[in-house]
Amino acid sequence: MYKTVKFEIRDLDEIKSDIEMAKELYGDRVETVFIGDSNSLTIKTETLVQVLNSLYASFPHLERVTSYARAKTLAKKPMVDLEKIRQAGLTRLHVGLETGDRELLREIEKGATPEEMIEAGRKSKKAGFEFSLYVLLGIGGEEKWENHARGTADVLNQIDPHFIRVRTFIPQPNSPLYEAMEEGRFRLPSPETILKETKLLLEELHVTSHFLSDHISNLLPLHGKLPEDKGKMIQMIDEALEGLGEDDRLREEMEMRRRLINL
Repeated sequence: MYKTVKFEIRDLDEIKSDIEMAKELYGDRVETVFIGDSNSLTIKTETLVQVLNSLYASFPHLERVTSYARAKTLAKKPMVDLEKIRQAGLTRLHVGLETGDRELLREIEKGATPEEMIEAGRKSKKAGFEFSLYVLLGIGGEEKWENHARGTADVLNQIDPHFIRVRTFIPQPNSPLYEAMEEGRFRLPSPETILKETKLLLEELHVTSHFLSDHISNLLPLHGKLPEDKGKMIQMIDEALEGLGEDDRLREEMEMRRRLINL
């Protein structure tokens, strides 16, 4: 996403100015804040602590502050720094796992190994953060869906994150995988394969996480607490698989979701 954007750390005074502007616009209505960009924890710990202090001083009803983070950054960040950031009020971290399969992580150039993903998750939980991991359904294509599901479940089981959020992979124009698909080097998985992959992932999970399929790209609205709701979600997948063989409209609807280009 950021390959054409030059990396830049914004000035602290500029960030505080943004917060002051938001305070003037929204007043005391703000209850949650999401720190955007891809990896806010890459800045100095002291700077991030000042940003968090400014947020809580500006919004008296603030209950949660969330941020994106990179697994590699979290794995390298000293535990004392993570604890300082958590104590200053950053409550939840969103991290893109995408897959736990070592080969696929290398192929998509994720920049982190399964071990680093696990280290990042465990350290974040130990520091007191709510930890949310994203899984990219279909990233293994038609050929590697089983490796993707099993490898991902293995990493998730070793972390036991608070939230598992699934998204369905849709190649975007001008991206390497889109070009690979156009050239026949990558076969986009069928709806049946996506559903079988999701079912296998759920079957292999032994966690106490919230499982959320909360995106327009996904084929089914699967939501539940694991392990309690595992059976219910698997049953929904089985019904959808059966329906694909009987209802052309269902197949058409699922195929349309896979043609999205603005996510």
